[in-house]
Amino acid sequence: MQHAVPTQRAAGARLHTRFTRSLFGQVLIALVIGTLLGLVFPEFAAKLKPLGDGFIKLVKMLIGPIVFCVVVTGICGAGELKKVGRVGIKAVIYFEIVTTIALALGVVMAYVFHPGTGMNVNPRTLDISAMAAYIESADKVKSTGMVDFLLKLIPNTIMGAFSSGDVLQVLLVSVLFGCALSVVGEPGRPLVKLIETFSQTMFKMMGFIIKLAPLGVLGAVAFTVGKYGIGSLKQLGFLVLLFYGSVAIFVVGVLGVIMRLCGFSVLKLIRYLRAELLVVLGTASSDSVLPQVMKKLEYMGIRKSVVGLVIPTGYSFNLDAFSIYLTLAAVFIAQATNTPLALGDLLGILAVALVTSKGAHGIPGSAIVILAATLSAHPAIPAIGLVLVLSVDWFIGIARAVGNLIGNCVATVVVAAWERDIDRERAHGVLNGTIPAGELEEGLAAPHEHLSVQVPVSAPLPGTASGR
Repeated sequence: MQHAVPTQRAAGARLHTRFTRSLFGQVLIALVIGTLLGLVFPEFAAKLKPLGDGFIKLVKMLIGPIVFCVVVTGICGAGELKKVGRVGIKAVIYFEIVTTIALALGVVMAYVFHPGTGMNVNPRTLDISAMAAYIESADKVKSTGMVDFLLKLIPNTIMGAFSSGDVLQVLLVSVLFGCALSVVGEPGRPLVKLIETFSQTMFKMMGFIIKLAPLGVLGAVAFTVGKYGIGSLKQLGFLVLLFYGSVAIFVVGVLGVIMRLCGFSVLKLIRYLRAELLVVLGTASSDSVLPQVMKKLEYMGIRKSVVGLVIPTGYSFNLDAFSIYLTLAAVFIAQATNTPLALGDLLGILAVALVTSKGAHGIPGSAIVILAATLSAHPAIPAIGLVLVLSVDWFIGIARAVGNLIGNCVATVVVAAWERDIDRERAHGVLNGTIPAGELEEGLAAPHEHLSVQVPVSAPLPGTASGR
């Protein structure tokens, strides 16, 4: 009994040390400190914004090269180009189905809870000056047809794809380069080895940058609370709360069922990615964790070629939470301005949003811009009503980023299961915690040999005859 208390204290000390040394613990502590700074020293906290902006810029600096390395080495290790095309087609099919469900959920939630009913806002009394820049950008998006959108995917030069920061342009260059290198065959092996070494170097650099994540989160959260205050959540608070609830329902209900059909748990996946999700929660940007999320999905047994194609593509084509926001906000504005909507209007909004949502990534203030483009293309709802949601867009953006990231990770698991490119035994071990994930920076720095080996699974994705 005399040794029981010291033993318990030692165990508690070890647990405390492990928590404070982990990225999850450090980011959580940064969230608390940032919130307190914003409440107690709001003016000082508002000046900490560069910490968050700087961290995101550091991560974005490496996204292009990392995507290139992962995609090229993944294609070269896939063994056949038909497989690469098959993965891409299945990913796009999945994206369209799930995005449509998300858009429909936004409409249903708006009509069930009526967040804008009773506001009785007269559009003529709203200040259009606050929306001038967004509406101008929205006109450009609206005037961009499918041909222009596809042409935009083609960079002016190969290096231009990396300098622009457009993930889809980098993906196009990477796929073409990887396919060509795969066709070259044995003479290209030294170059493949060089790219693999370069990839390890890039992930090592990312490991250095990730250590700054708590500082970036602290700056972003302190700025938000310091500038807007906790009380700012009361303004249009019901809409914010409803959106968070909608994203939760989509993740647990829709994505949870999809993951269960594949034999996995979405809650365990969220727990596995909790450190990355906390970074997104603090910075309101899923870009800030793209490289490390790709590495962690590989670590749990998903083939590199699948991760390298699905995740970067999903960042522009599989914006689940963003899709919920588009339709929810559109109907909210209609309700707030007493604008009647017929069934044809709702179907029109769904159809337009299904197209405009694909151009969201990479546009400054993308949520407001794309929403403006959606409403401008369907003039039944006054676009000036966007002023109503502008003030709370940052808070809504947090759930958008988190929901989009979870949706893309689930999509990767689904396509991998569909293609039989996931080591189910290892995936369950990692998600259940029997196979330790280790520190994030260690996972980024060290490659895992098993990731390049295709392991057959015991059963195809439900609903398919062969899983192919």
